[in-house]
Amino acid sequence: MDLALTLRSGLGLSFCALSGALVITTEGSASYLQSSMAARVLTAPQDQARPSYVLTPERKALLNTIRFAEGTWKKGSDVGYRVLYGGSTFSSFAKHPEKVIVKRYTSAAAGAYQFLPGTWKMASRKLGLGDFGPSNQDQAALFLIERRDALAMADQGELTPQLLAKLAPEWASLPTLQSKSFYGQPVKKHQDLKAFYEKSLEQERRQAAGMGPISLLLS
Repeated sequence: MDLALTLRSGLGLSFCALSGALVITTEGSASYLQSSMAARVLTAPQDQARPSYVLTPERKALLNTIRFAEGTWKKGSDVGYRVLYGGSTFSSFAKHPEKVIVKRYTSAAAGAYQFLPGTWKMASRKLGLGDFGPSNQDQAALFLIERRDALAMADQGELTPQLLAKLAPEWASLPTLQSKSFYGQPVKKHQDLKAFYEKSLEQERRQAAGMGPISLLLS
């Protein structure tokens, strides 16, 4: 089993990432350990066509933070998965809308992670994805994170400047180590992204442990 397949299946997640989750969230109960392990178990398609990326709390928190940076968070609703560059929305998830919008910049970016048409075609082909629905968008975003050699860092449960810098060439709203956009566009500050990430991670870990949502309003 190669490294990419191991990471996707959840079987190769480091002990460090798992123990970090236990220490930070806390009670260290057996039920939390079981929930954490269950969150890392692969749910494969019935036809076994390909492995899926496991949506662990750490990965979900990072995806939420990317959405926050890209302006598609929309308080966690599915509306964010329908956003076109510039803020308008599209109606059908059948395929990437490929609609060019002219605002401050000209772009055909769409979805929660603002995929460009070419990027989406490449990722969806590699993963064997069908439509442009929310779950497929999440899978494609994790593929891009892995492609930037950042998935193992993401699994550590910490939003470091180094992790953001690895992803900055993929998402213009994320800062480089120089606190600038890789593409010279507006960029979110590391401290703001870190604050959002930590709230999101706590919420995702509690939900994975079966403790229910916490009273945090992620803006």
